[in-house]
Amino acid sequence: MIPLAMPDLTGNEKKYLDNCIDTTYVSSVGEYVTKFEDMTAQATGSIGAVATSSGTTGLHAALTAAGVKHGDLVIIPTFTFIASANAVRHCGADPWMMDIRTSNWCLDPDLVKTEIEINCRRREDGKLYHKARNKRVAALMPVYTLGNMPDMKAFRGIADAYQIPLIADAACAIGAIYEGQALGPLADMSVLSFNGNKTVTCGGGGAVVGCDHKLLEHVRHLTTTARVWPDYDFDEVGFNYRMTNIQAAVGVAQMERLGSFVDAKRKVRRYYEERLDELQKKGIGFFPATDGASCWFSGIVLPKGTDLENAKEICAKLKKEDIEARPFWKPVHLQAPYLACPRSKLDIAQNLWQRMITLPCSTNITEEELEKVVKAVKECV
Repeated sequence: MIPLAMPDLTGNEKKYLDNCIDTTYVSSVGEYVTKFEDMTAQATGSIGAVATSSGTTGLHAALTAAGVKHGDLVIIPTFTFIASANAVRHCGADPWMMDIRTSNWCLDPDLVKTEIEINCRRREDGKLYHKARNKRVAALMPVYTLGNMPDMKAFRGIADAYQIPLIADAACAIGAIYEGQALGPLADMSVLSFNGNKTVTCGGGGAVVGCDHKLLEHVRHLTTTARVWPDYDFDEVGFNYRMTNIQAAVGVAQMERLGSFVDAKRKVRRYYEERLDELQKKGIGFFPATDGASCWFSGIVLPKGTDLENAKEICAKLKKEDIEARPFWKPVHLQAPYLACPRSKLDIAQNLWQRMITLPCSTNITEEELEKVVKAVKECV
């Protein structure tokens, strides 16, 4: 079976893991945690990074540090992995779900601005409130979908104009570039994921990055149980969200090859677009990629008028050819926990998600395997 996205662990992963075992530094303290944070900060153009146990816990900590509280609203795209919404709910807040742009599948800043103008008002205390829900809008959280970069200048302008924190869910965007700039300075904080299917993996884990020292230190404090050293004193409700030295050891070995991994992802995308170009005559498209996108996943989009059953049927045919392919994210507004949450008009996401098929895109996929995928896709569609 040609897998959808498997990690390439042929570097120094085993060597560094053996070192963890030999030194007994296997928990949340160790040289690899520090080194991994330094490498992640450098790769994202940030002044620092805080390693976490997952991308979701990183988002939760970042939102908490930004002041998101029970009863608030956080603006997110509906087209995202459910972890984005879950992190908001973990703060006791609700997601305010909005639609995406067709060009990048990322949150639409023009729509966000319009929705705020229509539905919100600023109170005497300067805080922005949703009029119908009587809830404070506590943060704006665009998602770097598939490693694509949304219009972050526009989002920065919106966040500044309404005085709300800008937190980026950059889970799959390691290595992405926006107008020649790495992602660290683009938001108040950005959160990465290092799950097993990501371009760089720690087996699990995440990181909060950015260029605001005070915010990053608050995240670090929160994720280490809010302990005030050296005694067992705690000054707020914290979380045990630390990455282990074992996870970080794998991450360090992976980060040593970040450039080649991102190059491989971009190469896979180009290969599919070039070799499957003829399918566009049948109305089949490809996943979008902005300039500098990290191209986490690649795949095809079936013609308008097809639906999830059509996508599943093609995936089943590919499976018979020993090729793993899957439909993609079901939008948050269709998920049971968030049916009652506020939302904009969601036509683009609603019409898109059922027609997507992700194709194999491991960083170590061979050209022979890519050719097999291309041949099978042509036959199946």
